[in-house]
Amino acid sequence: MPIVRPSEAVTHEIHGARFISHATPLTGSAELCAWRGEIPAGTRAPAHTVNREEIFHLLDGELLITLDGRTDRVTAGDTVIVNPGATLTVENPTDRTAVSWVTTTIGLEAELADGTRITPPWAN
Repeated sequence: MPIVRPSEAVTHEIHGARFISHATPLTGSAELCAWRGEIPAGTRAPAHTVNREEIFHLLDGELLITLDGRTDRVTAGDTVIVNPGATLTVENPTDRTAVSWVTTTIGLEAELADGTRITPPWAN
């Protein structure tokens, strides 16, 4: 039975945010990836379009989530369902770090507005 202890999770940083990877093929997952996201105060991630569904659950804090042009304030306990092909922007306008838990299927890629493609290691 694969168990990933907090000390074994791998941390990645990009665009000012931290992604703490718990479930990936490298840790024994066959279909899903899951990670803890830490979005510091004042951080605004670039808009990106995803190729897989993501389930984004906010554990702590508050964020502005823009999904396909519609912006909503998301607070602790809220879950955002991001469908494949959707364009997503995450912004933390507050003065404290927001913490999320995200799950997707293996193979997630994101495309930035300039055409840059990202294959995040925490989701592959």
